[in-house]
Amino acid sequence: MIKYKHLIYIGAILFLTASCNNEKQSTPKPRGYFRIDMPKKQYQELEINCPYSFEYPVYSEIIQDPGQEGNPCWINVHFPRFKGDIHISYKNIENNVKQYIEDSRELAYKHTLKAEAIKEEMHIAPRRNVYGMLYKIKGDVASPMQFFVTDSTKHFLRGSLYFRTEPNKDSLAPIIKFVEEDIKHLIETLHWNKK
Repeated sequence: MIKYKHLIYIGAILFLTASCNNEKQSTPKPRGYFRIDMPKKQYQELEINCPYSFEYPVYSEIIQDPGQEGNPCWINVHFPRFKGDIHISYKNIENNVKQYIEDSRELAYKHTLKAEAIKEEMHIAPRRNVYGMLYKIKGDVASPMQFFVTDSTKHFLRGSLYFRTEPNKDSLAPIIKFVEEDIKHLIETLHWNKK
């Protein structure tokens, strides 16, 4: 009988000791995402018959915007590896630059409902006659980056980044950061062609 009592006490102590360690096992782990290996940064000059040119990444391709057959200078910088595109639209200015700038701002701020923040970054390059704004839109939004550049008298170019996937700021964050450098490079190398 005494041995049986000792076994019960030992069993109860082991049970209590083992149950104390279960706290670590019941803690939920944060959701993980696959690691994405990014390509090496390299650029090439855009060679199309349009009033603008810029350098774009070698790991992307230039595609005519399928819905804009009548506008050959509306293109997409397509990133097949990331399932994303920078949609580029071009317009001639005819005393309406203020309207184009306001339209671009409104399109960026349409994301306000889902955006956590919108950061504006001005770009000015007087030597190239390029002036513009980059909108960084934080949160689970359809277009995390938009921009426009202009010479304020003849040319207006607008761009917006989209991914063909459900918006998720956490899983897309490394790709958005990577493509942000490409967008800034595009703006910094953009120049107007004489036509």
